Amino acid sequence: MKLPAHVYLDENNIAYEALSFSPETEKGAANVAHALGFSERQAVKTLIFQVDTGERVLVMLGGDQNAISGNLKKAIGSRNIQMAQPEAVKETTGYIIGSIPAFGWQPEGFRSFLEASLVNEPILGTGAGQWGEEIMITPENLIKASKAIVVNLTDKEKPVINS
Repeated sequence: MKLPAHVYLDENNIAYEALSFSPETEKGAANVAHALGFSERQAVKTLIFQVDTGERVLVMLGGDQNAISGNLKKAIGSRNIQMAQPEAVKETTGYIIGSIPAFGWQPEGFRSFLEASLVNEPILGTGAGQWGEEIMITPENLIKASKAIVVNLTDKEKPVINS
């Protein structure tokens, strides 16, 4: 099954592996990781945040990670951010929450952020746009495909952006 996310990767000559899991699997990155036999850290959560300027951004974290609010605000450059409502997510990405691909739908200038620790993983899994379909991709290829800015969102001891 070729979904728009697969076509995007193919057209941009970005290597990946398409995997499937039971659509009966309960929603959530941890459940996808368990179903496909990789660590929860490697299951990328694709979260859409709304900024007070009206901008929406993509934030990618490992399935077992949560962003530190201050780090996230510093990376985005605004103190006033919140998770986007489901209808805003659908309007922004074209997808419903649960299997948003990390790439292929962003308009020019859209900002995407990847948690820095994920670059140390050998492979990452991201939604393919349809529940039950996952894309396995190296961190380097995920950054290339999503045009992500790599930032520290989870470690209070390290700077948000390495200069």
